[in-house]
Amino acid sequence: MTDAIPFEVPWARTDKFDPPAVFDSLREERPLAKMVYPDGHVGWIVSSYELVREVLSDPRFSHSCEIGHFPVTHQGQVIPTHPLIPGMFIHMDPPGHTRYRRLLTGEFTLRRTSRLTSRVEAVAAEQIEVMRARGAQADLVADFAQPLVLRMLGELVGLPYDERDRYVPAVTLLHDADADPAEAVAAYEQTAVFFDEVIERRRKQPEDDLISALVEDEELTGEELRNIVTLLLFAGYETTESALAVGVFALLHHADQLAALRAEPAKLDAAIEELLRYLTVNQYHTYRTALEDLKLDGELIKKGDTVTVSLPAANRDPAKFECPGKLDIDRETSGHVAFGFGIHQCLGQNLARIELRVGLSALLQAFPDLRLAVAADEVPLRLKGSVFAVKNLPVCW
Repeated sequence: MTDAIPFEVPWARTDKFDPPAVFDSLREERPLAKMVYPDGHVGWIVSSYELVREVLSDPRFSHSCEIGHFPVTHQGQVIPTHPLIPGMFIHMDPPGHTRYRRLLTGEFTLRRTSRLTSRVEAVAAEQIEVMRARGAQADLVADFAQPLVLRMLGELVGLPYDERDRYVPAVTLLHDADADPAEAVAAYEQTAVFFDEVIERRRKQPEDDLISALVEDEELTGEELRNIVTLLLFAGYETTESALAVGVFALLHHADQLAALRAEPAKLDAAIEELLRYLTVNQYHTYRTALEDLKLDGELIKKGDTVTVSLPAANRDPAKFECPGKLDIDRETSGHVAFGFGIHQCLGQNLARIELRVGLSALLQAFPDLRLAVAADEVPLRLKGSVFAVKNLPVCW
């Protein structure tokens, strides 16, 4: 295995829970492998746990869109290098990245997000009642996971849930590899207009939310504010919603693990970490660009080379996790990279964990006999795109 592999190979996911099998051989034979991107650019892909963490923590690798070689969009189009987008700090290096992230860190600390627990519990209870109102069967995605996550994120940020039709379509389309790119762009532009409206509302009438706090910062422009809000929504909604829905799917499919969790509810936190590791719904589009010539795992990485890292592959590395292909809620999961690693590690992970904990707890308590309403192989999956997800999850009780 010395030739560069095509970009599509490591993303050709076919199983409902497992990343592509090619990662098993890559980790063993060449954890740093050459990869050909859609426009012919030859870069690299990393599949081992140690190398993934090394790349994500090394300041010689950049995540800036000014110099980065964007591998591909969700729809398969190559994105050219472009100037920094004010406020879109996910594609920035320090000090720009540091400046924006510091504005938000306080809102997403464990202490701050823990205060939201009672509110998450209340919202979860309301969505449980929505499920009950369906009779004896419901779609766990549409009736529980999506509204729970969106309502909480909206309340924290300041996005009205009753106006979600003005911003959710953009998220859905831009995460959907099969969506019409033109339709996705149009939805994104409409969402930007709506966010400007919300920001102006908060300038005139502040509320207890993040947008209201940010508009007080006189150094932030309207464009920066809009893009910060956009980033928080796009990064925090479908990822957490998918982790919750696919997590429930995994537990319902692995009856022994579900039974163990029901028998010992105190294992819930450990179960959540194992589900995050085992599923790693953030399945690709994690990449960096070399700022200089450097050596990595004995190979010469040249300045300008793209190095893509696979978080799912890292979380299935047997050198870090014993029998990694097995879902085991009793496993030691510390150090998993489901939320990334380094300075770009997920800002909202504390909130995500609370939503997962409260959501799973509410479901297990409300429905002691919760089960799939269809065969596991009939659950529609979204295998492509940056976030692995179930399109819907029919459950009954």
